[in-house]
Amino acid sequence: MRARIQLSVFIVCVSWASSVFAQNWSFDARKIALGGVGTTDNLGTEMIDEQRPYRSIVLPFGLFQIASRTGVFDPSSSQFDPIRAIEYAASPLHYVVNRDDSDVRNAVLARDLNVYRGFTPPNSILAEGLTAPSWGGTIKVYRGGGGSFQGVYVGAGPYLSMRTTAAIPAQLTDILSSGTTVAVPKNISFPQITDDSLGQVAMAVTGGYRGRFAVGGLGGSERDGVYVAVNYNYLRGFRYENTHLGVRLDTDASGSLTVNPLLPSPVIATRQYATGGQGFALDFGVGAVVDHWEVGFGAKGIANRIDWTGVQQTTYSLGDPSKPLLSTLLSSGNATFTSFGPVAVADARAELPVDYRGNLGYHSNAWSALADYGQGLQGTSFHAGFEQRLSVIDLRGGMRYSSEIWNPSGGIGINVGRRIGLDVAAFGTSANLERTRHVALAASIRINSRR
Repeated sequence: MRARIQLSVFIVCVSWASSVFAQNWSFDARKIALGGVGTTDNLGTEMIDEQRPYRSIVLPFGLFQIASRTGVFDPSSSQFDPIRAIEYAASPLHYVVNRDDSDVRNAVLARDLNVYRGFTPPNSILAEGLTAPSWGGTIKVYRGGGGSFQGVYVGAGPYLSMRTTAAIPAQLTDILSSGTTVAVPKNISFPQITDDSLGQVAMAVTGGYRGRFAVGGLGGSERDGVYVAVNYNYLRGFRYENTHLGVRLDTDASGSLTVNPLLPSPVIATRQYATGGQGFALDFGVGAVVDHWEVGFGAKGIANRIDWTGVQQTTYSLGDPSKPLLSTLLSSGNATFTSFGPVAVADARAELPVDYRGNLGYHSNAWSALADYGQGLQGTSFHAGFEQRLSVIDLRGGMRYSSEIWNPSGGIGINVGRRIGLDVAAFGTSANLERTRHVALAASIRINSRR
């Protein structure tokens, strides 16, 4: 049971964190410094050889910050801290300047809401993402001039999707955002704080088409051509987690937090889970290189779905019937949950929005400018970056837009030799519940295929 609760908490945290995967989970400090360009999937452009092919080995300094705090993910631990768990899951690899401890922990709440003024989460949160790397290869059944070919792609890999929506009532955030002490309304129940989170763990077995068409005479690069890719992904599901959490805050005649014994439990969680499912998804992409120019467009997750069978549901409510709720919730920090279930419920179908991506780039011998635009998962996103290559040092800068927030980035690459380099990046990250910008540092070792 404990392991299941930990898994549910982690999936909820990672679901919220998915909106910042592109940079906070990237192993490549070079791409981070370029504003995250190239960290999003596009089948067509993935076929195109890198202008400067290399592999990156991340230096995960952020793990040293959180290595001693893994208890934040465990509801049975004295270190359990859901706010901190979200932030750790959102940015585990890179060093975040001024990682602060949160005030709400161990199920202990101050009865005066004014204590928490200055901590102002948004009224609504939407976070969703899909991580689905595929490992395989292309069997080229035809080869032509100018590097053209036709082939069949066969591969497989994990398929991890996440989505969470949360709502926090304005009546509560108005108090938290106030610069002065507020008279908290008396004898009321605030509208519920809610969170709905869906996580899926599956394997994708992929069959597809790969083709490169020559564009002789239009450019002078060995990368020139039109690249086309299509995937059919058979999805075999292993874990489905769908949780709903509702938290209600009540006040007494003095405006202090209390628990109204005439109402249902102030904290109720419903968890649906399954271990078997099947589905499919379609992806396509096209990319083109003509001399110094590179352009591409792709769509991922067309008609995607997984149908989950054997779904079970368990409902948890806060409060031990043998102990006063006020004591357990507000003061002791030892609140327990009572559970009902599991019970069988109807089969469930999980779907994700189609993710559309487009990119544009220009490469010269001394510099590169890159940009990509996306619409679908996590709404609208935009990444742009510039790199100036010198003999020993490469200078980089970029900008990204995601979740309605702009964040800058920059960094340098130190070329130790023809084959080895060190990349360092500094970037803005809003991977916290309040969406406040912090500075994070990333580093990776670059192994060049050629120089």
